[in-house]
Amino acid sequence: MAEEEAAAAMGPGGDKLILRGLQFHGFHGVKQEEQTLGQKFVVDIDAWMDLTAAGESDSIADTVSYTDIYGIAKDVVQGSPHNLLESVAHSIAVATLVKFPQISAVRVKVGKPHVAVQGVLDYLGVEIMRRRKKA
Repeated sequence: MAEEEAAAAMGPGGDKLILRGLQFHGFHGVKQEEQTLGQKFVVDIDAWMDLTAAGESDSIADTVSYTDIYGIAKDVVQGSPHNLLESVAHSIAVATLVKFPQISAVRVKVGKPHVAVQGVLDYLGVEIMRRRKKA
C-alpha cells in the first residue's frame, strides 16, 4: 500500500519505467579487496514520468528509452569506485534526473550478492528515492 501511495504522489497516474536485475561488475566497497578484485552488483530502477503521450503516440520520442537509463547505471557501477552503495545509488539517481527532465522521481536499489556474511542471503544493499526539486 505504501508503494502505491508513493507512486500516486509522484506523478500523473503513477506511471513509471521499470528496469530490474541489471548486473554489472564494479569495484565498490570499503575493503581493499573489494576495490581491487571487484564483484557483481545488481541494480533495480524505477523512474516516474507521465507516459500518456507515449501510450497514445506509440513513439519513442514521447518517452525515455530504457537503454539510456541502463547506460547511466552501467557507467556508474562500472566507473570510479565508491566506498558506499549509498553513493553508487545516489549517483545513478542524480544522473538520471539531470539527464531526463521529464522524470519526476527515481528509485534506485543496489545490491551486493557476494558479501562476507555468515549466512544464506540473496544480497545486501540499499534503496534510495530521489525526487526532482521544485523550481
